[in-house]
Amino acid sequence: MADGKLYFVWGGVFTDGAWTELEPNTEECYGPFHDPKVADRVWNEKARRNIDIAMHRLFVLTVDRPGKAAA
Repeated sequence: MADGKLYFVWGGVFTDGAWTELEPNTEECYGPFHDPKVADRVWNEKARRNIDIAMHRLFVLTVDRPGKAAA
């Protein structure tokens, strides 16, 4: 938490190979996490559950904590 960041795992089943459009009702979001290692572990666990769905992707997103100045 000392780095002033929050981490989210976000994604779903995409309709295109550019990963810009989600299929309806497939969006997933987990977090916030204060530790990037925890976010990476959740990403790994959730992504493995849907490894057989070719267009399923999850991403770890990093955002500044509200009220914190950007570094």
